[in-house]
Amino acid sequence: MYLNKAMLYGNLTRDPELRSLPSGAQVASFGLATNRVYKDKDGNKQEQADFHNIVVFGRQAETVSQYLKKGSAAFIEGRMQTRSWDGQDGQKKYRTEVVADRVQFGPKSAGAGSYSSGSNATDKQQAPSSDDSPAIDYPQEDINPDDIPF
Repeated sequence: MYLNKAMLYGNLTRDPELRSLPSGAQVASFGLATNRVYKDKDGNKQEQADFHNIVVFGRQAETVSQYLKKGSAAFIEGRMQTRSWDGQDGQKKYRTEVVADRVQFGPKSAGAGSYSSGSNATDKQQAPSSDDSPAIDYPQEDINPDDIPF
């Protein structure tokens, strides 16, 4: 049995470009950068970046082009594929890309407005809603774990 599986987690290097095939199917293409940190033979920390071409088809292509942009984090699962064509200069051209079967969006960056600074859900719960609601009196005694029936 043979296996062709690619799994990548990185950041987009350019905004996804959405196109339509003659059949009407949507296709999105974008670049993804991954990096690895290692120590060389002298013990110095080194960092290497790799750049990957990603292609996504169908409804997932529309979703990717709608929600992802340059700098967004993404986890890609798919297969490696090399295609070839004749260039304008008459030479044979090759391109290796990952055809994505699955794209998972990474966390949004703080600059994108996904996280609010200085305010969170617990701040909103502690704010009193009105003066006519009675305050809840919680007991001050400690709970003994031996008293719990389960």
